[in-house]
Amino acid sequence: MLSSVRFSKLSLLLLLIGVTAQAQQLDAKPASPAPPIASIVGQMERVQVESRPGVSYQVVREYRLFNEKSATPTSEVVAQVDYLPPDRKTYEIQKHTGSSRGQDVVRRILQHESQMVAGGKSWSGAAIDRNNYDFSYLGEATRDGNSCYLLGLDPKRKETELIRGKAWVDKRSFLIRHIEGQMAKNPSWMLKRVDVKIDFADIGGAWLQTGMEAVADVRFIGNQTLRSQTVDARVGEVVAQKLSPARRAINRRNRRTGLPATIFVPLERRD
Repeated sequence: MLSSVRFSKLSLLLLLIGVTAQAQQLDAKPASPAPPIASIVGQMERVQVESRPGVSYQVVREYRLFNEKSATPTSEVVAQVDYLPPDRKTYEIQKHTGSSRGQDVVRRILQHESQMVAGGKSWSGAAIDRNNYDFSYLGEATRDGNSCYLLGLDPKRKETELIRGKAWVDKRSFLIRHIEGQMAKNPSWMLKRVDVKIDFADIGGAWLQTGMEAVADVRFIGNQTLRSQTVDARVGEVVAQKLSPARRAINRRNRRTGLPATIFVPLERRD
């Protein structure tokens, strides 16, 4: 009799557990299915082609180089970059202060950009597409207030233009807003590892790089951090952002005196 009672209590307990689990399953909202990765990548590839600048643009970037655990830059460089489609990109160092190492690093970066464009590799060699990457779906995330698909990036080759990491793809436009990860191939034996973060945004109708951070583990030196930010821009003949009232007044005065109007428009700076 005692064993029968125990069995009945155990059966009742198991029944209650089963009912509770079933109720929880009924109350829980079904998880929204992940969109097909092929569809996201296909849309992303399409808009990348469509968003390639078909007009000339001119940007001014500010670069700052930091030593390991230093909040003060050891070098600051301001460079102007001019792009003339389809295959010409030039640059000019406008200003530099501090260590010459920063200027040397920036010059090598901009020289590499110019060579890629001249050689026709600017888009195909570094494009975030299925020719260069295998993709995985990592979920959803928010970037600068914009809902994004989060994709894993696995380079198919070891090249300096490719990044092993993640991409934030805007859910509405399918344009890439942010990339971060590690360079698939280090550009020099002096560099043991290079971690990068790159931001993109609309500037005057063109989808361009607006910010970058690269943290390099340099042999015999330690970590070196290079940050760049687009501080001024013009795309074709269209000014990227509205001029401030003060700048408009200066332009009106310049036109009256025969001086040229302002070319560049300050963009929002992120420290």
